[in-house]
Amino acid sequence: MGKETSVIERFKAARLYVITCPPAPGETYEQMVREACAGGADVVQFRDKMLLHKDRYETASRLRGLCADHGVLFIVNDYLEVALAAGADGVHLGQDDGSLLVAREIARQMGVRNFLIGRSTHTLEQALAAEREGAGYIGIGPVFATPTKPGYPAVGLGLVRQVASRVRIPHVAIGGIDATNVESVLAAGAERIAVVRAVAGALDIAQGARELKFLLREKVGAG
Repeated sequence: MGKETSVIERFKAARLYVITCPPAPGETYEQMVREACAGGADVVQFRDKMLLHKDRYETASRLRGLCADHGVLFIVNDYLEVALAAGADGVHLGQDDGSLLVAREIARQMGVRNFLIGRSTHTLEQALAAEREGAGYIGIGPVFATPTKPGYPAVGLGLVRQVASRVRIPHVAIGGIDATNVESVLAAGAERIAVVRAVAGALDIAQGARELKFLLREKVGAG
């Protein structure tokens, strides 16, 4: 199996996708990610829009090493150049974060072919467009209302069902998902979930990840 196939297949097998949030006072991103990995995260996305560029790159590089040690895929939110320079497994781009085709070409020009490019989507039309443009995977949401996405109305379980039936590339349900409602998301056709508060924002990060991972394995299968 080639390296490129390896990363794509690992993502297809992923179940729990954890997105970072700013650490609590006295804590670090490294602690957060280490605990998330220990609890069963399959993918970690580094998301912080407030850091200076140099600090973002240095933090991403350290987190990439931690994830590699745990066999966890590492994704950088928004910043393609940081993702490529840090050796991340991929980048996640919002609807306003530029062309997927351009991002893929930039990665190719830098000699990076084993690279995932994800896209946030909020409608079926956006999901299908991302698939046509060559996204490696898409995020669907916010499924439920969440303070991490203020101003974005919840798309509901109906969109999860539509995407599950129409989109062939891997998709990740995101937005307000936790242990109390994850089963309804999986019943709608999701095979993967992305969370912020339920793991990275939890008092016990590792336990938050373990609880969700147990439910995912029980309902969807290995991951």
